[in-house]
Amino acid sequence: MIIQRASCFHRALLTSLEKVGPRYFTAPAQTSAQPSTYRDYESRDIFDWDNLGFKLIQTDYMFMTRSSQNGNFEKGKLNPYGNIELSPSAGVLNYGQGLIEGTKAYRVDDGRIFLFRPQESGIRMQIGAKRMCMPSPSIQQFVDAVKLTTIANRRWIPPAGKGSLYIRPLLIGNGPILGIAPAPEYTFIVYACPVGNYLRNGTQPLTLYVEEEHHRASQGGAGGVKAITNYAPVIKAIQKAKERGYSDVLYLDSVNKKYIEEVSASNIFLVKGKNISTPVASGTILEGVTRKSIIDIAHDLGYQVEERLIEADELFSADEVFCTGTALGVAPVGSITYKNKSPMNVIHMTKSPSLNSNEYNMDEKAFCWADTDTDTDTERRKLEAPIRSDTPIVLAINDECG
Repeated sequence: MIIQRASCFHRALLTSLEKVGPRYFTAPAQTSAQPSTYRDYESRDIFDWDNLGFKLIQTDYMFMTRSSQNGNFEKGKLNPYGNIELSPSAGVLNYGQGLIEGTKAYRVDDGRIFLFRPQESGIRMQIGAKRMCMPSPSIQQFVDAVKLTTIANRRWIPPAGKGSLYIRPLLIGNGPILGIAPAPEYTFIVYACPVGNYLRNGTQPLTLYVEEEHHRASQGGAGGVKAITNYAPVIKAIQKAKERGYSDVLYLDSVNKKYIEEVSASNIFLVKGKNISTPVASGTILEGVTRKSIIDIAHDLGYQVEERLIEADELFSADEVFCTGTALGVAPVGSITYKNKSPMNVIHMTKSPSLNSNEYNMDEKAFCWADTDTDTDTERRKLEAPIRSDTPIVLAINDECG
C-alpha cells in the first residue's frame, strides 16, 4: 500500500509556480512514447490535440546550417522537413560524433508563445561540443535557430493547456572520415514535434527499477553531456524494465555500484524535511535544465539543496522522491524496486501541476518570449505570411530571458 501525504515542499512548489510559469511540472506514470508516425495534417483544426502522447509527428520546417572548415557556422536557413544526405563515412555514423538537445515552446491563452530557457540548452550544447571535439554554434545562433523553427512550425504548437512543441536541436559530424578523428564538417539542425505527456496515466506516480547490471555512464566518459552515444546502451535495460511493468530505470554508479545517478532521461531528487538532495553532477550525470530550475526554485523557497553522493537505500527514508526532465516535467515516484526485492513504496506527491496548462503567469526568469511583438499589425503579418524555405525571417524578439 502506497502511503500518500502532501509534503511541505510540494505545497510550497505549487505556490511558487503561480509566479514562475505555466504548469511546467507534470506527474505522469507509464510511457506513452509510440512508434514514429509521419502524417501531414493540412489543417491544424482537425488534429486531435487531446491525444498527442509522445510520438514523432512530422511538422513543416527544420532549420539547418553547416560549419566551414574553420569551425564557424554559416547563417543557416529554414528548409522543408525531410531527410538529410550523409556520406557512409560520416563521423556521426562511424564514431558517434553527435549531440542532441531538447527544449519546449508553449502557447498561452492570448496566442503568444513562450520558450523554456533555450539559452541554457545552448550553453549545454557548447559544453558538450567541447567534450566531443566539435565546433558549436554560438548561444545567439542556437537561440535564434530555435526561435525560427518554433515560429515556422507555429501551427503545430498545441492550444493552451493541450501540450507543447518539443524542439530538438541536433549537432552532428557529417564530414567523411576514416580514422578516429574529428569530422571535417558539422551540421546543426533544429526540428520540432507537437507532444503531450511523455508518460501515460497523468496522475499516477512513477515505478522505478534500480538497474545493477547495466550502467549508463562511467567516470571519465561522456555521461555529463548530451552525447548521442549515451542513449543506445540503455535501451536494453529500459526494455527489460518495461517488460516487467516498470515506468523507467534508475542507474547506479559504475564504480561502487551503490550510489544513484539518474533515470534514463531524467534527474532524480529526494526530499527530507527542509532538505532536498540530488546526485552530484561529477561527469557521469547530465545537468538537466529542469534540474537547474528546481534547484533555483527550492533555494528561493528556503530549502537547503545538496548535490551529493546518495546511496540507493536512502530513497526509502525520504519524504518524497521525484524525477525531472524537459520531456518529462516533474513526476513523483511511487515505488522503487532494488536488489530484485519486492517494490518498496515511497511517499510521493499527491498532486502535481500539469506542464500543459498556462493558468500561471509567465516569469522571464524561467521562460522567454518567442514572439513578443505579434500584437503589432506589421509583426502579425510577418508571422501569418506563408513561409518559404529560401526566405529569411526577421522577428522583433525580447531576449531578456533568465
